[in-house]
Amino acid sequence: MKLASVFGLRPRISGLLFLILGVIALITILVPNSDDDSSSSTTSATRVPPHNVYKNYGRIKEQAAIDYLDLRFFSLGVNRLKEFPLCGKERENYVPCYNVTESDRNCGFAREEERCIVRPPKDYKIPLRWPVGRDIIWTGNVKITKDQFLSSGTMTKRLMLLEENQITFHSEDGLIFDGVKDYAFQIAEMIGLGSDSEFSQAAIRTVLDIGCGFGSFGAHLVSLNVMPICIAEYEATGSQVQLALERGLPAMIGNFFSKQLPYPALSFDMVHCAQCGITWDIKDAMLLLEVDRVLKPGGYFVLTSPTSKAQGNSPDTKKTSISTRVDELSKKICWSLSGQQDETFLWQKTVDSNCYSSRSEASIPLCKDDDSVPYYQPLVPCISGTKSKRWIPIQNRSTANGIKPEEFDEDIQVWRSALKNYWSLLTPLIFSDHPKRPGDEDPVPPFYMIRNAMDMNARYGNLNHALLKQGKSVWVMNVVPAKARNTLPIILDRGFAGVLHDWCEPFPTYPRTYDMLHANELLTHLSSERCSLMDLFLEMDRILRPEGWVVLSDKLGVIEMARTLAARVRWEARVIDLQDGSDQRLLVCQKPFLKK
Repeated sequence: MKLASVFGLRPRISGLLFLILGVIALITILVPNSDDDSSSSTTSATRVPPHNVYKNYGRIKEQAAIDYLDLRFFSLGVNRLKEFPLCGKERENYVPCYNVTESDRNCGFAREEERCIVRPPKDYKIPLRWPVGRDIIWTGNVKITKDQFLSSGTMTKRLMLLEENQITFHSEDGLIFDGVKDYAFQIAEMIGLGSDSEFSQAAIRTVLDIGCGFGSFGAHLVSLNVMPICIAEYEATGSQVQLALERGLPAMIGNFFSKQLPYPALSFDMVHCAQCGITWDIKDAMLLLEVDRVLKPGGYFVLTSPTSKAQGNSPDTKKTSISTRVDELSKKICWSLSGQQDETFLWQKTVDSNCYSSRSEASIPLCKDDDSVPYYQPLVPCISGTKSKRWIPIQNRSTANGIKPEEFDEDIQVWRSALKNYWSLLTPLIFSDHPKRPGDEDPVPPFYMIRNAMDMNARYGNLNHALLKQGKSVWVMNVVPAKARNTLPIILDRGFAGVLHDWCEPFPTYPRTYDMLHANELLTHLSSERCSLMDLFLEMDRILRPEGWVVLSDKLGVIEMARTLAARVRWEARVIDLQDGSDQRLLVCQKPFLKK
């Protein structure tokens, strides 16, 4: 179907319309931004509100040119649109916003002239299905050298076995002496629990795992129905995040050396650092304050760190350690040391917000704006969240706080029904002439076909909820667009993985890390932003695994535009009419395995 027919325009009229739009775009680019002196006399009653004033005029001009090019492509019709070329070998593990010279995220880059499809390495293989894929991954799928493997820690060597074309991780059989199970049991004892299987009784449902190694602690937490989210800095090779995702464990690139993590205040029940390489007492303790910011009242900070060498040559010189310095700082932010075993320390954050006004230590100030959206903002030298409406101890958490119960329950039912349709459509038969319709029961897709899923516009996380209720072995990265209503606290309070993200920018992950991408009305939401849909689809293709799936739900006109872009990134795609009388459509796509 030609796009002209979608909009109800004949080809000539359509061409004229796009010519006019093009002229307007060029005028926007070429005409300089002049200030009208008379505007200064405008009264405050007629003045444009500050949030409607565009401050970055150069970016608007750039986007106008891009949008003009996008419209020109669409005006040519589906059949004349060219497929994007394949990128070179040097971009097989390409991660935008990061480079090898700096680990901090920087998305203020100039738009690249060439748009291309990131292809898999020569030795890439489709990952093994869960749960086998948790314990065995293909070496060709991750960028790690033998030297990096051999230089890893002693526990890693006990838990991993490097073979000719695969890496094998020991399963959770309880036979590993002084391994992950014993370590988790040790943490449970310090909390006052009988075993690590009782983490949920201590209201521990979400754990931010900083510098997660190769994911063994996270894999154990998953077996206990606790949701870990691994964050680690960008690494060109031997990436902790890439290996964790390849194993089917939640992870994303992230560090807080200079900027806040993309999570609201009071987000996690536990923050865990096992030899994560962070010096906590530098930068006026702002790194530790960032941990405090994302930690819920009553939550726990676990630090496993070896004692540093003595300072000086005298045998009487007192040994200092990172844990000692953290303990000194903890008194200033109302943490209490709850336990210590060997080199593992556990602090608990206060549940009483009045603690901060009664501190006797040198005061660290309280932040003023507790409920701001922390999308990669600079670190702050103050204590966050103390005046937030969400200051609720983890033991007293509530689901869907601040939402009308009837609205929340209705949304749950909608996604339970929608998931049945989605799952029945994830089969290659939709790309044939087979009269497949939503709800058909035959054939049933493989039960473990999908492990890593992403909901790109998650709202309350009810697609995640529906997947769990249907018993699917799937975890979901629930993404809340940075400029949409901030519902991420609701998602995290439910024990789901999630993050804030601006879809005008690349997502902080490695190529080929998700089995399915889902987006409900995201394209409509982005229509008012500065995003290029071309770049969005190339980014989706970058993070999607070969033979992975994309499910888009939106209005008919938007879906038809999306179908043209799906063709350009070489996806097989089909528009599905839900036959409910609305103009909503599904676009179900599958990414091919582009072998060399």
